[in-house]
Amino acid sequence: MSEAEQRFLVYILRCVDGTYYVGSTTDLVSRLGAHNAGRGPRFTACRRPVTLVYSEPFDTFDQARRREVQIKKWSRPKKEALIRGDMGTLHALSRRRRHCPPQSGRAFAKKHF
Repeated sequence: MSEAEQRFLVYILRCVDGTYYVGSTTDLVSRLGAHNAGRGPRFTACRRPVTLVYSEPFDTFDQARRREVQIKKWSRPKKEALIRGDMGTLHALSRRRRHCPPQSGRAFAKKHF
């Protein structure tokens, strides 16, 4: 099957201890079975059973991989907003992290001069 015919998925699993695992695959059913059988990564192997809580389809491997890496960097509250489909909270959490508090003139002068 060519890449054009495949469907690539990014997924989030909730582990039995409440942690989240983010991954990507072309066969979600098989991958979930592997995670729950302990044949997945070490992270999920010792946190079974895992439950699928989110998935997102992509047309190419590169798109899916970029999204997987992006989500892995997110905070827990941001992942939970995505899982809930709460786009308002997701955007608010994104905005908050982008803006740094203003530095005082003294701190700036000390650092850069």
